[in-house]
Amino acid sequence: MKTWLTAFIFALAACNAGAQPYPAKPVRIVVGFAPGGGSDFIARLIAQKLTERFGTQVLVENRPGAGSMLAAEIVVKSPADGYTILLSAASYTVNPSLYKLTFDPLNDITPIVQLSKGPYVIAVHPSVPARTLQELVELARREPGKLAYASSGNGSHVHAATEFFLDTAKIRMLHVPYKGTGPALNDTIAGNAQLILGSVATALQHVKSGRLRALAVTTPKRIAAAPDVPTVAESGYPTYEVTNWHGLVGPKGVPKEIVDRLNKEVNEALTSPDAAKLLAADGLEPAGGSPQELAAILKDEMARWARVVKQAGLKLE
Repeated sequence: MKTWLTAFIFALAACNAGAQPYPAKPVRIVVGFAPGGGSDFIARLIAQKLTERFGTQVLVENRPGAGSMLAAEIVVKSPADGYTILLSAASYTVNPSLYKLTFDPLNDITPIVQLSKGPYVIAVHPSVPARTLQELVELARREPGKLAYASSGNGSHVHAATEFFLDTAKIRMLHVPYKGTGPALNDTIAGNAQLILGSVATALQHVKSGRLRALAVTTPKRIAAAPDVPTVAESGYPTYEVTNWHGLVGPKGVPKEIVDRLNKEVNEALTSPDAAKLLAADGLEPAGGSPQELAAILKDEMARWARVVKQAGLKLE
């Protein structure tokens, strides 16, 4: 009798534990980049907001490597219970065209919500005799291959976005890849490279100090932080548009009720004034939206970058 009662109590406890509302334990956001960068900043902002709203700790785990694909592999191979999710950056949609993946980047994930969006700033060293994007294109045509652009690495989103513009404008420049945004930006400021596509947070401060000259932003609209800087479309290239964005995804099969809870909490967190202010300081704005909208972005962006990678002949070296 005693044995039966003990077993019943344990079974009842297990049922109650299983019935606990999500989240019943800490949630992990895996980031495929080192601490201190833009993706890490977004992840920590959202982790803080979700911790406040859940009353349960949301942790950030940095797992850089393989263009952020190491982090993605960790998440897609984790249990689909909502406790391990991926901070997906725009580079996630470039990687399938460059890396041999061990998973399906569309069908082995569960889209949750887009977090942020913002432009790149196309900037040149002040020694470059071009004050508009059109003047830069004309200069590059006169001296094909002489100008060099810096990127945060082979196969990075910045690399693909720059090649997309070069192909749009039908010009050529020398690609100089670096191990990260910091070294690429520093060498452009030093004049060792002439062009860079930088985030608003990293590039605009140097534009204001005169160490770089901004020619255009890559989004369809001008930005409040630099209202005098035209868009690439305004500069004569209406088909060019690139957005730097972040989102949250989980492994395939995360239950709908958990996806809905995460989506709801993030959307509400993004409407807070302090979240918008913090994102604006990094040159971004809140995105939000439904899981279906993020799924559409992922599908469209992967198709677009596959065309760019093939047309530009991009390869990992």
